Amino acid sequence: MPLDRERIVAAAIALADEGGLEAVSLRKVAARLNAGPMRLYGYISTKQELFDLMVDEVHAEILPAEQPSEWREALRILAHRTRQAALRHVWLADLLGGRPTLGPNGMAVTEAKLAALDGFADIDTVLRAVETVSSYLTGAIRREIANLRAERVTGLSKREWQRASGPHLTKMLATGRFPALTRAVHDGADVDAEASFATGLDWVLDAVAAKLSRPPAV
Repeated sequence: MPLDRERIVAAAIALADEGGLEAVSLRKVAARLNAGPMRLYGYISTKQELFDLMVDEVHAEILPAEQPSEWREALRILAHRTRQAALRHVWLADLLGGRPTLGPNGMAVTEAKLAALDGFADIDTVLRAVETVSSYLTGAIRREIANLRAERVTGLSKREWQRASGPHLTKMLATGRFPALTRAVHDGADVDAEASFATGLDWVLDAVAAKLSRPPAV
């Protein structure tokens, strides 16, 4: 079967889904496709270019079929779809937050974010709002993926890790040096990752709403 960029990118994504970005190289992708490595250079110049194409391909999963008219709902849906894509492709967390994705799918996602706020404020405010939401997404997704990776590496679930760490934590809190942390441990509600993500996202969107409703400076 002849090679093309679509097949190369699909093979690279499959490798990354199985073993992370470290499992991706032009040589390994070529082997996956039963092709010689040099054949790939007619389509892909560098591994970084391959990573960019992989990220852009995943962005096709993020863009919803229809764009909601209400800006909060539009940004909320894009945020949750980004998290869901990252959970399907955990390597995506390592490539979020860098330079903008300039492929067609990445640009379409950026267009959807900007379009959601178009007309609600001046362009600089819109850009800062989109950057703020994107920064929250990157941090929250990376934290969640880091916890999932820790579970795989240690073989301990969150509950098992908490039980194993309990004696040390109890000893440290008993010193009285960490009163705020003690209250958090004893009185704080234990919520799952999805609920935590949704709550934090709503708070960020509340902050954006406050900026959008602020009258312009005279």
